[in-house]
Amino acid sequence: MFENNAICKLLNIKYPIFQGGMAWIGTAELASAVSNAGGLGIIGAGNMPADLLRKEIQKCKGWTDKPFGVNVMLLSPFVKDVMQVVLDEKVPVVTTGAGNPGEYVPDLKAIGSKVIPVVASVALAKRLVRCGADAVIAEGTESGGHIGEITTMALVPQVVDAVDVPVIGAGGIADSRGMAAAFALGAQAIQMGSRFVMSEECIAHPNYKEYVLKAKDRSTVVTGRTLGHPARVLQNQLTRKFLKMEAEGAAPEELEKLGVGSLHKATHEGDVHNGSVMIGEISGMLNDIKPVKTIIEDIVNGLPDVIKGIESKCQ
Repeated sequence: MFENNAICKLLNIKYPIFQGGMAWIGTAELASAVSNAGGLGIIGAGNMPADLLRKEIQKCKGWTDKPFGVNVMLLSPFVKDVMQVVLDEKVPVVTTGAGNPGEYVPDLKAIGSKVIPVVASVALAKRLVRCGADAVIAEGTESGGHIGEITTMALVPQVVDAVDVPVIGAGGIADSRGMAAAFALGAQAIQMGSRFVMSEECIAHPNYKEYVLKAKDRSTVVTGRTLGHPARVLQNQLTRKFLKMEAEGAAPEELEKLGVGSLHKATHEGDVHNGSVMIGEISGMLNDIKPVKTIIEDIVNGLPDVIKGIESKCQ
């Protein structure tokens, strides 16, 4: 299975399954586990200083001999130093978010890295392909963390039709059915963040995972729309305060101050009431914590039955 898949060929991976590059919890532990299981593990650089990223990359190299990636947030204050580390360490795959990686593409290509930006619109996808992207991740608004406005169902096929590079579908995918749906929309691979949060290898605090286990289909909300960078998170004391302040027209500085450090507070300190519990709308389906290898194998092994089920409905 997947011998002729364009993404598997491009990146030399066994399964067309990406792990989302999640800040603070997309660490070497998780990335190496995903890569070892046949997918593409991704270290989430977020606002990580360059020296810390270098340590994560080197740990990952020590734990896997398979391809892995680094997700670079282009709005990071450390982005130039982070990109230099990526170049120094010859990271095989670089995914990017929150901007245009065009200025870095020539140097990344020169060391053989594949550049795969995350996009939330057709216009951005076309622009980044012109800049030299090897593929794009079309991420729907169902995703956890920072999001766009278009749903996965609507975004993926439009991006597929608009560009001539492989497309990875992301947002609201957590099982074989989601993978089959992404393929039906024209994607060549999937990316999952929330599903991998609920893995044994993810270092997120136990309280964080337990809070996700309790989530229902309508447990997430979107904060930060007035700031121009909306984020999907689980409802809690922090979101209620944040949304109330937004509704009352609070100054951006006040809102930014409220959000500073909130993700780390949830992921590492386990404060799921005053921290930011970033997770996707698929969280209502996440009712167990399993090893990464089992997560990937369950999805891959379940795919033929899903496809058979589709065929039976079409007869």
